[in-house]
Amino acid sequence: MNPTRTVSLDELAREFLADPEVKAAYDEMANEFAVAKALIAARSEAKLSQKDVAERMKTSQSAVARMESGRQSVSTGSIQRYATAVGRPITIEIRPLPAREPSAAV
Repeated sequence: MNPTRTVSLDELAREFLADPEVKAAYDEMANEFAVAKALIAARSEAKLSQKDVAERMKTSQSAVARMESGRQSVSTGSIQRYATAVGRPITIEIRPLPAREPSAAV
């Protein structure tokens, strides 16, 4: 019988992200995860529950949970409504991509 082992979230992430296919899929969703992280941080700092935010947005708690999941794109209109609900302004910034290392000459 194998004993149950506890794995931290960071350790689990490292294990999964070691797979190049998983890493590529994760990287493709980086923007969605960044938005989700910002939404959750704003709600947490405002000391509001998902239900509180949902009531202020006149939507359901499950809709707020989906926005915070990072599994789908969230429209700028929805982000604005969320920001208003948590009493925070939004700022959109378009930055240059990080420089890539030159590929080796073939």
